[in-house]
Amino acid sequence: YCSTEHALCGKPDQIEGSLAAFLPDLSLAKRKTWRNPWRRSYHKRKKAEWEVDPDYCEEVKQTPPYDSGTRILDIMDMTVFDFLMGNMDRHHYETFEKFGNETFIIHLDNGRGFGKYSHDELSILVPLNQCCRIRKSTYLRLQLLAKEEYKLSLLMKESLLKDKIAPILYQPHLEAMDRRLRIVLKAVSDCIEKDGYDNVVEND
Repeated sequence: YCSTEHALCGKPDQIEGSLAAFLPDLSLAKRKTWRNPWRRSYHKRKKAEWEVDPDYCEEVKQTPPYDSGTRILDIMDMTVFDFLMGNMDRHHYETFEKFGNETFIIHLDNGRGFGKYSHDELSILVPLNQCCRIRKSTYLRLQLLAKEEYKLSLLMKESLLKDKIAPILYQPHLEAMDRRLRIVLKAVSDCIEKDGYDNVVEND
């Protein structure tokens, strides 16, 4: 996986990685793959529609499966998750086929997460900024994790210390999560100021 297009090379021919997935076998529970509406164009000269149309979310919300159920709120949760770890490569997600649109989404392939701790890729937050929607439970949890006594970085560090291959994350990555959390809360606050609390924060 080492080429001029991918700045990722082995030492000499292998790289360290990890995979942890506890999912039922596909023969027991088929999964459906969905293209993320806010996926990147992966083209040097051509921008994705969401990059040029500030009202792109309105179009998404009129398109199944985002026009009903909780799918758009699931995408907002995924957006926050990706922004906190700096994963700008969320081109697809999955669901269990059996449950149709009334199910949670599965975030596989987080390989681009926790890359540059010194850089906050704000384009990851575009879905939240454009849609201005978030679950109340998510918003309350994010507010809690911003408090000094429940600081996200400290809770993550404590949790990861229990792993056999700890430390999992370098301290600057943990600190970056606190910084990014403040950015998420500011984005939600701006949405509330613009559209009103009841139009942004959805009871779940």
